[in-house]
Amino acid sequence: MSDLGLVLPVLALAAGAFAIRLGGVRFGGSRLSLHLQRWGDPAVIVLIASVAATATLYDGQAFAGWARIAGVATAAGLAAMRAPLVVVVVAAAGVAAALRALGIH
Repeated sequence: MSDLGLVLPVLALAAGAFAIRLGGVRFGGSRLSLHLQRWGDPAVIVLIASVAATATLYDGQAFAGWARIAGVATAAGLAAMRAPLVVVVVAAAGVAAALRALGIH
C-alpha cells in the first residue's frame, strides 16, 4: 500500500471524528442529537463486532485457521460467564496453542 493510500483514509477518519465532536457540542440537546445517539450506539457495536470478526477469521488475506477461531470462541464463552480477564486470556491462548500442537491450524 502506498503512503498516500494510507494517509488519505486516516485524514478522512480524523476529519469525521472531529466533525462528530463538533456536532456534539453544537447540537447537544437537540432532537437531532437524540436521534443520532439512538442510532450511534448500535453502530459502534456493529463496527467493533465486524473488526473482531475480521481479525478472528483472517490473517492478512488468508484464512486464519480453526485454532484461532476456537481460541476466540473460548474467550467469548468465558467472558460471557464473567471469568477474570487473566483466565480468559490464558484459556484462549491455551486452546489455540493446544490445537496448533495437534496440527489443527
